[in-house]
Amino acid sequence: MIIEQLVTSFIAAAAFSVIFNAPKNRLIQCGLVGMLGWFVYTICTVNGIDAVVATVAASILVAVLSQLCAKFYKTPIIIFTVSGIIPLVPGGLAYDAMRNFVVNDYNMAIQLAAKAFLISGAIAIGLVFSEIINQMIRKAKWKKIQ
Repeated sequence: MIIEQLVTSFIAAAAFSVIFNAPKNRLIQCGLVGMLGWFVYTICTVNGIDAVVATVAASILVAVLSQLCAKFYKTPIIIFTVSGIIPLVPGGLAYDAMRNFVVNDYNMAIQLAAKAFLISGAIAIGLVFSEIINQMIRKAKWKKIQ
């Protein structure tokens, strides 16, 4: 089961990197970033951790891996971040929320919409948190050099 999810998340991340015009020689790396982010999310949720917290952890990993890939391959970080975060986006939840709004099941629709909103916020928090830590490390190294 988890192997299927990892393969699917790899394909989704790599396919979205094609849509976003990533260089062809970086498709594997984009897919790996997305797959590893989904792996962390899956491991956290299987072990009973809330989906929002699992999304924060996975998005932090995606951001860190994106920064490492950007430095190593001398490619803009946005290519790895955008394609790597795609498997974590709660599109299915948002669809279910809208479907329940259409069939007038407002209680379920609001629950699903709130969860999709929280997961989306968790993605943003994870990306920002990783960037802040990266800048703090850079500033600490810069002060040592001076």
